Amino acid sequence: MQRTILRKAGITAAIAMFAGGSLAACGGSGGDAEAGSDTLRVTLANHVWTEQIIEAIPEFEEETGLTVEVTQLGEDQLSAQYNVQLNAGTDEIDVMMYRPLQEGKLFAQNGYLADLTDRVQSNPEWEWSDFQQGPVDSTTFEDKVVGVPTITEREVLYYRTDLLEQAGLEVPQTLEELEAAAKKINEENPDVAGFVARTGKSPAVTQFSSFLYGFGGDFIDDEGNSAVASPEAKEAYAYYGRMINEYGPENVSTDMSWPEAMAIFTQGGAAFYTEADSLYQNATDPANSQVADKVGFAPMPAGPAGSKPYNVPSWGLGINEASKNQDNAWKFVEWATSKDMVLQIQKEGVPGPRKSVWSNPEGTATYPEDLAAAIEVSAENGVGHDRPLVINVGEAREIVGDPIVVGITGGEVDAAADSADEAFQQFLDDERE
Repeated sequence: MQRTILRKAGITAAIAMFAGGSLAACGGSGGDAEAGSDTLRVTLANHVWTEQIIEAIPEFEEETGLTVEVTQLGEDQLSAQYNVQLNAGTDEIDVMMYRPLQEGKLFAQNGYLADLTDRVQSNPEWEWSDFQQGPVDSTTFEDKVVGVPTITEREVLYYRTDLLEQAGLEVPQTLEELEAAAKKINEENPDVAGFVARTGKSPAVTQFSSFLYGFGGDFIDDEGNSAVASPEAKEAYAYYGRMINEYGPENVSTDMSWPEAMAIFTQGGAAFYTEADSLYQNATDPANSQVADKVGFAPMPAGPAGSKPYNVPSWGLGINEASKNQDNAWKFVEWATSKDMVLQIQKEGVPGPRKSVWSNPEGTATYPEDLAAAIEVSAENGVGHDRPLVINVGEAREIVGDPIVVGITGGEVDAAADSADEAFQQFLDDERE
């Protein structure tokens, strides 16, 4: 769905609602595109964050005297529109909501995103240093800031408090303890899996990444080459696969993304589950979860290299390099990511990127206490990506995800990692050409 909304002086008027069409509906290339135009074209994705921003836009318009035209798109349509419009050099988008880990490198490398390095340092009160390092890393390209994080997530450990108590176990702090606990609970409760997580080749990559980092590995090494056959990566692949193969649900499928894995956990089918913190309400809402009152949260257990969960921005705001209204575009970005706005939106359940908001009791009041504590820890030691940082992310995920499935099905992980390494290196070489 594409929705174009005109907002001025606190009054909202629906201009159009249709399934497809051109972004030209947001305004022509005439006066609006001139430098310093008081009409700002903002393209946003369908998201709870977006709904909160849209409600507050009249305040921004009143403060600045600007008129904001919002085009709101579904995720797939957003990507399709960007691919066409930005490649054509459109100046009809000023502010753009984008996925730093999915299309950030492509957009930055192609010059679609304006350099914000000087702007983020220009207002001490807005305070760029207040943003968590992981998300900042993901919105930075070749030492230039090209976006500002808006929505973040980290991987945490979901667990059943009642099953740990019955087994006389403490919450696992290391991956070794997690495996031992999963094994014991599974042995004592044959109908309950010790562990569950995503199993699909591509969907599992993001959640596997925290295990990979914990073992000291990564998808790509410091020289830009494939690292998926490193000893550390092979250990991580073997561990993740073994946890599901030996202690996971019976007859587990190898195409589960988060809804299927979450369903097993919330229906009482598993003791431990590693997943994004942003999905926690699925486990704690009695309407969705049979174990809502028995769910605990903890930081990602530490591997040999420590606890290194991903801490990433799922969405960010950038400014179109071709925009002729970049100064006003920055006013919008600065306002939408201000301390007050991040706090307001986080209170509605959307995790933000600011350290000060997470340390503010108001910012965590709607979160379970142990989850807020786990997030605070994860924000400090988190890694700023949960997938290979490449242009064609989808293809890369398919390649590096193959050894995950091999491990889950009890196959030869080392050989699978070697094959994936060869294929991924060729992929990286091809992207560099």
